[in-house]
Amino acid sequence: MGRARKATPKPPRDHPPRDYTHLPERVPPEQLRTVQDVDPAPDPQGGRDTETEFMLRYAGF
Repeated sequence: MGRARKATPKPPRDHPPRDYTHLPERVPPEQLRTVQDVDPAPDPQGGRDTETEFMLRYAGF
């Protein structure tokens, strides 16, 4: 195993510990939405009918 180590004393703090008991003011949901304009996502199929292309490719015609 190993030898037991002695606990080193912690140096004294220069400042008091932080107090996290008070929460910030609640933000209304109306302010949580973005206000920037966005473009719609591009069509991943490029406007093609991929179901029909799949059928024609693998149906054996």
